[in-house]
Amino acid sequence: MTCKKLVAASLLAMTVAAPAMAEVESLEPIRMTLHDWTGQLLTTHIMGGILEEAGYNVEYVQADYIAQFAGLESGDLHVAMEIWATTGQEAMDAAIATGNVVSFGPTGMQAIEDWWYPSYMEEQCPGLPDWQALNDCAQLFSTAETAPFGRYLGGPVTWGGFDEERIEALGLDFEVVHAGTDAALFAELESAYQRQAPIVLWIYTPHWATSRYDGSFVEFPAYEPACYEDPSWGVNPDMAYDCGKPRGDITAVGWAGVPEQWPGAAAAIEAFTISNDDMSEMVGLVDLNGEAVEDVAARWIADHEDTWRAWIQ
Repeated sequence: MTCKKLVAASLLAMTVAAPAMAEVESLEPIRMTLHDWTGQLLTTHIMGGILEEAGYNVEYVQADYIAQFAGLESGDLHVAMEIWATTGQEAMDAAIATGNVVSFGPTGMQAIEDWWYPSYMEEQCPGLPDWQALNDCAQLFSTAETAPFGRYLGGPVTWGGFDEERIEALGLDFEVVHAGTDAALFAELESAYQRQAPIVLWIYTPHWATSRYDGSFVEFPAYEPACYEDPSWGVNPDMAYDCGKPRGDITAVGWAGVPEQWPGAAAAIEAFTISNDDMSEMVGLVDLNGEAVEDVAARWIADHEDTWRAWIQ
């Protein structure tokens, strides 16, 4: 075979073997937001890595979870991979209502995040998991900085969640103390769990904590939209937020210009799906085993090529 024929055959083999890629409509960078919890960093780096495999240019931008919507509305930011129904639904709905933000749909993960306590606390506070037992045990949960009130260890203040409003509306003898970071939140849980010390704190799933530690979510009055919108709803006729947090989808959203400027990328983001179990396992690899977010995300991409190739065709 001549050299020319060898080259032609090689090119043909490459054409046949290589899967079809989404057409890259623009090399302008797609700016994807990064927040302050491990799962969101993983989701974003997985989706970003897939878009890069398809030929898109991706930039990662650190952004506040709720305040990011201003940037998404203006087009300064382009894609946010995790908006939790538990804490971000109102902000997401308001942003979409402007017409400048669109939903790319659910990511496949289901969100639960609320007040949680280790199972050993049920011996010390036997009315749990009923929320009304909390006041009977408030001093048990108190610390030097909150006494005589109990301490509820909340997530970083940027996460939202209306915990201060919930405490006031339900008349709980508790004070919110916000952990500075996601890592600090779970470091405190680990310390308390090892000592069997009293603690009630913000726990969320998908996350490794709910499988590593034995415990339960506090049972507040079940969430309904009216609880957040209508003060007359619920056990306190004068205040909203007298219920637990909502539960539901974790949704990807973005600037309304994304489907126009990068339609292939928008289609891939809409197709993205991952399970709670897979995400919880990956978060554990980062938080417990000390692996880098980028390495864990790259390994998922390498191990699931048959899955994501279909998203970018």
